[in-house]
Amino acid sequence: MIDKWIVESTECDFKVALEAKKPKSWLKSVSAFANGIGGTLLFGIDDNRNVIGLTDAQADAETISRLIKERISPLPEFVLTPLQENGKNLLSLTVNSGPSTPYFYKADGVTEAYIRIGNESIAAPVYMLRELILKGTNRTFDSLITDSKKADYSFTLLEATYLERTKLRFEPTDYVSFGLADKEGYLTNAGRLLADQHIVYNSRVFCTRWNGLDKGSIFDDAVDDKEYEGNLIYLLKSGTEFVRNNSKVRFEKKAQYRVDKPDYSERAVTEALVNALIHRDYLVMGSEVHIDMYDDRLEIYSPGGMYRGKPIQECGLDEIDSVRRNPVIADLFHRMKFMERRGSGIRKILNETAKLPGYTEELKPTFHSTHSSFFVTLKSINYSSQSLSDQDSDQDTDQVVPKMILEFCAEPKSKREICEHLGFNNLTYFTRTYLNPLLESKKLLRTIPDKPSSKNQKYVRA
Repeated sequence: MIDKWIVESTECDFKVALEAKKPKSWLKSVSAFANGIGGTLLFGIDDNRNVIGLTDAQADAETISRLIKERISPLPEFVLTPLQENGKNLLSLTVNSGPSTPYFYKADGVTEAYIRIGNESIAAPVYMLRELILKGTNRTFDSLITDSKKADYSFTLLEATYLERTKLRFEPTDYVSFGLADKEGYLTNAGRLLADQHIVYNSRVFCTRWNGLDKGSIFDDAVDDKEYEGNLIYLLKSGTEFVRNNSKVRFEKKAQYRVDKPDYSERAVTEALVNALIHRDYLVMGSEVHIDMYDDRLEIYSPGGMYRGKPIQECGLDEIDSVRRNPVIADLFHRMKFMERRGSGIRKILNETAKLPGYTEELKPTFHSTHSSFFVTLKSINYSSQSLSDQDSDQDTDQVVPKMILEFCAEPKSKREICEHLGFNNLTYFTRTYLNPLLESKKLLRTIPDKPSSKNQKYVRA
C-alpha cells in the first residue's frame, strides 16, 4: 500500500510517530506542501520505510486535525486517511497545493511560511515569500503596476522588433491590451523591462568565455567577457551574438559537398536564453542571467527555480508544468515568435540540438534546478579531449587551415584569437605547422615585426 512512496522527497515525508508536544517538526511540512505542489505525510513509518505503526491512530488523527486548524493560517485543504500495513495502523495526511498562499505556521511566538526543497521543509526566503504573496492574490511580478510613467520612456527597440517579426505596427493601444501599461499611462513591470532605458536594475546578462573547462579569474582566464543591461530584447540579441562570436563552425568534407558542424544549435541557444530571461525570478535582487562558455560546454543560469513545480531533474518531459512566472512577457515574446506559448522550450532545445551533425546521446542537453536557480547546459558538438590539431583524419586540413587563417586575419588578430576561432588547443603545434609557414611565405605579416615575441603581437593578411 505504501509502495508508491519510495523515499522522502519533494512530495512525501515520513514520521515515525506524531509529535504532539513539538508539532512544528511536521507542521512546517504541512505549510510547505500547501505553499508548493502539495504532498503527503505518512505517520507510523521511519526514515528507512520501516512500518512501525501508531499506538492510537484515532487519537493521533484528532490531534493532527486540531493542530493544523490552530497553527496553520490560512487553513489548507487536507485529507486524513487511516491505513493498515502488515497489521499495523498508519495515518496518511495529504495536503493539497493551496490557492491562498502563503500558508504560515503561527505558534511559539513565530510566524513563518515554509517551502519544500528536496526532502526538507525550510523557511521561505524573502523573495520566495514575495512570490507566494503574489500567487495568493492571483498576480504576477510582470503584471504589477509601477510608478513609472510610459510618457517618460521610449520603446523604439520593442516597436521595431515587433514590426520586423510580425509585419504589424505596435499601436499605442497595444501597450494597455498587451499588459505593458494601464489606462492611466503607468507602466507595469513588464513595460519597464521592455523600455529602451535601463529601469529594472537586475535586468542584466553577464557573459564570459572561459579558457578551459572551469571558471577562473576574469582577468587571467577569460577569453571574452561582456556585461549587458536593459531591455529584454536587447539582452536576448546581445546574449545570442556573444555565443555566436565565441563559437566555432567546423566542417566535414564529403565527396561532393561539405557539412558545416557548429558547436551549438543557434535555435537551441536562443530558446534557452529566451527561457532564462522570460521565466527568471525578478524578485531575486542582486542576481542576473549568466552565460558561461567553456571549451566543452555552454551553461546558462537564471535566478529562480521551477515555478510552482518540483525540480526539473525530477520531472519527465511530459510532467513539466507550463505555468509561467511572467505571463505578460511570455505572451508578448510569443506574439513576436521568440517562443512557443505552451511550455515546449525544453523539448525545442533537445530537438534542435539533436539535429546537429555529429550529435550523439552523450551530447544531450541537461537541465537542473534548485529553489533559487535554473541551469541549462549545452555540450559542444565539436569538443574532444584531442583537438583538431592532434588529428590526422582530415587529409585536406593542411590546405584548408591556411586559407581560414588568412580569411580570419583580414583584420589584425592575436595568436590566441586565431586558435580559438579555428579550434586549436595546442599553440606550439599550430605555430609550427600553420603560422610559421604563412609568415615565411609572407602571406601573413606581424604587426610588430621587430619584436616577434611581443605579448601584443598580432597577425594580419598581407
